[in-house]
Amino acid sequence: MNIFAPSDRKPLVRSARLAALLCAGALLGGCAVGVGVGIPVGPFSIGVGLGSGGVSAGVSTGVGPVGVGVGVNQRGAVSAGAGVGTSTPIGNSNARVGVGVGTSTTIYDPDRHRR
Repeated sequence: MNIFAPSDRKPLVRSARLAALLCAGALLGGCAVGVGVGIPVGPFSIGVGLGSGGVSAGVSTGVGPVGVGVGVNQRGAVSAGAGVGTSTPIGNSNARVGVGVGTSTTIYDPDRHRR
């Protein structure tokens, strides 16, 4: 099975996969491990993730296997990230499972201003 085949890609599923990827990895800061879920809304996805940095929420978009996003964690720190990933369907359902890697940077940290 070729998971990169264009016929296997649906725009909304791709957006959901990218949101999960970005919320789980990029929005949790640095090299974090996490898990997330995204809900497609037009060309964007709104997602929630949980990882070593706590809970994060964000918005992402992507084209093909590449995605970008912005999110905020439970402390109020805002991060921007980019990632690349792939996914495959789970059985005959619309659900997918995927893997990816990403990087992020903190663009606002409320604790930084208190020091």
